[in-house]
Amino acid sequence: MRGDKKVLLAAMLGATVMAAPAVSMAQARGETGWYLGGNIGQSKVKDGCSGLGGTGISCDDKDTAFKILGGYNINRNFAAELGYTDFGKAKASGLGLTDEFKATAWELSGIGSYPVANQFSVFGRLGLYFADAKENTNFVGNFKHTNNDLTYGFGVRYDFSREVGVRGEWQRYSKVGGGDIGKSDVDVISVGVVWNFR
Repeated sequence: MRGDKKVLLAAMLGATVMAAPAVSMAQARGETGWYLGGNIGQSKVKDGCSGLGGTGISCDDKDTAFKILGGYNINRNFAAELGYTDFGKAKASGLGLTDEFKATAWELSGIGSYPVANQFSVFGRLGLYFADAKENTNFVGNFKHTNNDLTYGFGVRYDFSREVGVRGEWQRYSKVGGGDIGKSDVDVISVGVVWNFR
């Protein structure tokens, strides 16, 4: 009888050891998967109004920005994300002259998340963008320039369920533009919704 107990105990221990990786893999699968989302917020062209002070001159370096995004959760802490952002416009006018800057960008980022509570996490991002910038004036003509550089940011996320989460984020696109347009950092503060396909 004592030998039977040892065999039973060994069988139970073996089953537990073999089941542990299966449980871990199932949990990991629960944290992986594709997602889609969208953000809306405010952009600011950092140097959009530099040196444009004076009587009769107005300048607005902020506008509504939006992003469409999709990505893949590698696990609970890491994701790869592709996005398209429209920064809106920065506009200056005065004395009958107008100058308008607008840009859009494709980006690819790596995202690292740290769960603070069951449904709440903080995250940071680092990636590359490819931007298309345009400047339209009524005094020296129109210009267009494409460039790529770094983008980075940080934010917070709250998951209402396994499928739906919201996030708030600050993100910087370094040195957008170039050529006759000049370069400027563009900052975006936004809120958004993410749908997970798990």
